[in-house]
Amino acid sequence: MSLELAWGRIRRAWLRRLFPGYVQRMAAQRHGDCPGCTHDAVDARDLKFYRNVCRYKFHNQGDPCRRLPGIPLARAGLGEVVIFSLVLLPAASIFLVGAVYLHWLFWLPVGVLLILWAFVISFFRDPERPIPTDPDVLLSPADGTVTHVGAVDDEAFPGKRAYRISIFLSVFNVHVNRVPRASTVLQVRYFPGAFLDARHEDCAVRNEQLWLDLEEAGTGRLLRVKQISGAIARRIVCWVRVGELLQRGDRFGMIKFGSRTEVLIPLSDAFDVRVKPGDKVKGGETVLLSFAPTAAPLERE
Repeated sequence: MSLELAWGRIRRAWLRRLFPGYVQRMAAQRHGDCPGCTHDAVDARDLKFYRNVCRYKFHNQGDPCRRLPGIPLARAGLGEVVIFSLVLLPAASIFLVGAVYLHWLFWLPVGVLLILWAFVISFFRDPERPIPTDPDVLLSPADGTVTHVGAVDDEAFPGKRAYRISIFLSVFNVHVNRVPRASTVLQVRYFPGAFLDARHEDCAVRNEQLWLDLEEAGTGRLLRVKQISGAIARRIVCWVRVGELLQRGDRFGMIKFGSRTEVLIPLSDAFDVRVKPGDKVKGGETVLLSFAPTAAPLERE
């Protein structure tokens, strides 16, 4: 991230010196009100790390966090992909020359470096998903394995109780997070903390995390999605703004290198749970539960 921010400073200085006309056109397209803004935004690309806190927008500019057309990689991870590629591929090429002209043992580091590069590419993959059309279902916000299903205490929900489904994301899962139902963003809150293993019993309480509170369209139901760091994951990314209307299946963030994602709903609502601990789920595709508006609320422990 520090390298990306440094590159951003270089790019903006280069644009201002060599392409002042472009800078002026972008300034004319910038709109919104951001009092006391500290973000130097020449164009939409400069909002990649600040979109959820900066109120500026650009007309006729693409979302800097949306996936690039034709490239099945998460936009939020392109910096890592470029940097790792610039380091690993030239190093693999050097060892490859050694393997061809010096000794066959040089093939070993070639293989290690290429496997590591392939892992980085795989980690930041962002496949398209068929989004279910049933209006009564709650979709999984993440890929991974269901670890917890049940009621928990939470003062934000009616009766101070909520129903929680937790998902563990290994380093081999897709790490892009998706919106479980059409909703409006109420709050985006970040909490610093520890970096326990994402499967640890105290992970949901002690680890660094970000809470995305959503108000469901039509019903006003409160939904909460938690992005929780793990022992390896140290970077939580969330790019949506307060007040933004999101559709189910929309991408809203990602967690880099292993983590946990939870979704909470009011316990008082009527619903049918479709998953159990141990089930594998896919973000934006797997149905976690279905609401039953005409049924009586179920008793749950």
